Amino acid sequence: MVVDASKEDLLIGVCGAGAMGRGIVQVASVGGVRVKVFDINKEQLEEAFKFIDNMLGRAVEKGRMQQEARQDAVSRIELVGAISDLSDCEIVIEAATENLEIKKKIFAEIEDVVSDNTIIATNTSSLSVTTIASACKRPERIAGFHFFNPVPLMKLVEVIDGVLTEPCVGDQLMTLGSRMTREPVRLKDAPGFLVNQVGRGYNVETQHLQAECVGEFVDFDRILRDGAGFRMGPFELMDLTGLDVTHPASELIYRQFFDEPRYRPSPVMQSRMEAGILGRKTNRGYYVYENGKKLEPETKALPKYDGGPVWISKAEPDGHAALSDVANSCGAKIVTGDTPPDGALILVTPVGQEVTQTVVDQGLDATRTLGVDYLVGLGTHRTVVSNPATSIEYRDRALGLLNNDGVGATAIRDCPAFVCQRVLATICNIGCQIAQLGTAEPEDIDKAVVLGLNYPSGPLSFGETLGPKNVLKILEGLYTSYGDPRYRPSPWLRRRAMLGLSLFDKEI
Repeated sequence: MVVDASKEDLLIGVCGAGAMGRGIVQVASVGGVRVKVFDINKEQLEEAFKFIDNMLGRAVEKGRMQQEARQDAVSRIELVGAISDLSDCEIVIEAATENLEIKKKIFAEIEDVVSDNTIIATNTSSLSVTTIASACKRPERIAGFHFFNPVPLMKLVEVIDGVLTEPCVGDQLMTLGSRMTREPVRLKDAPGFLVNQVGRGYNVETQHLQAECVGEFVDFDRILRDGAGFRMGPFELMDLTGLDVTHPASELIYRQFFDEPRYRPSPVMQSRMEAGILGRKTNRGYYVYENGKKLEPETKALPKYDGGPVWISKAEPDGHAALSDVANSCGAKIVTGDTPPDGALILVTPVGQEVTQTVVDQGLDATRTLGVDYLVGLGTHRTVVSNPATSIEYRDRALGLLNNDGVGATAIRDCPAFVCQRVLATICNIGCQIAQLGTAEPEDIDKAVVLGLNYPSGPLSFGETLGPKNVLKILEGLYTSYGDPRYRPSPWLRRRAMLGLSLFDKEI
């Protein structure tokens, strides 16, 4: 391959002028690259050009771009009426519909007209790059170049090497991605690539948790948004993307991994999709919408702290210390001693364990015992967990106490690892397995997830914040409670936790 993506007069082609194609054309032209655009639908081709011109015009109006720069960018775009017009392009990016047979047909047509040195990339979000390349005459020049929607706003682009892709192909796409003002991340071909794999740990895991009737949709969204710092709760996010998009993508990744339990979808998502409860697009999903706006569910006022005594278990020393500080700041009447006195609210801080199991292990009075997640949300939004025997009186005392400083608290029913512990550990475990399989470098895994999913941290950074040993303890607790291989720890995580290493540490 002799393509040099850094040269000033580089000419690329984009095949497909839909939402993704036009976004790719826009960022390429703004980045100083000449672009030829083809679409079988001439009307869509012309609409794409008008859309780009309009978007750049708005950027000028808002002072984010100079008029001269807009004119230069638009001048770099050439609409062409036949795929043969892409013959002189040095890199061609396919951005057609997500259909394998259609893509194979397009790639065959592109190969027939371009030179042997031309790099051909696919913007597929869910299909195997290797499978697409297998139908090509020269699979070594085929790679993935996966942008995120909307392209001009999403800085990430995944550069995916298929099994037969020559390294220089990915090298040049990394250069091109940077020229297009994106942040490129290099990875090996895998189901869901990188970002879409990690995303299953957020929405699918929370749906599994909700299916256990532990809490309501709004409870989980509030806990993960306000407590863990996600921009949107998982159910808000699925309503935005549409369950007819999220669930099929989840099922595809699961099947492509030959039914790997870590990616197993929830039957609830399938049922809701079949019922047509898709989200904003149908005005009803996990929430109800009117005129495009979510109708906020009615919230009940939290009870007031009754001033009753509070005893905090010392079985988890770090949890005892952290929760004691919070309880003191909330004005708790804390009582000490090796055992809780009669009438005292009992608070425990398990890691990866059910409150029920904690009660049994510590010989506590179940009617007065609740768990508090001390690892996540203690200073932002607290999670309080009852057990099947907890009385309303003591649940309300716990809620009142932990909201006494206005931070906020949500009560849910018993489950291992609360909500944030469970979801963050699941996300971390998937990220660790991506590293273990060599799909991407540890730093790139975090970079891609933060840019592509807008998470507050990357998977491995979540693990560093919680502590690798805590993440391992959470996953082992989940596996003990459910016996589900979905929670088996990645070797990458387990080995580093056992040795006291960082999750970013690599082997020699």
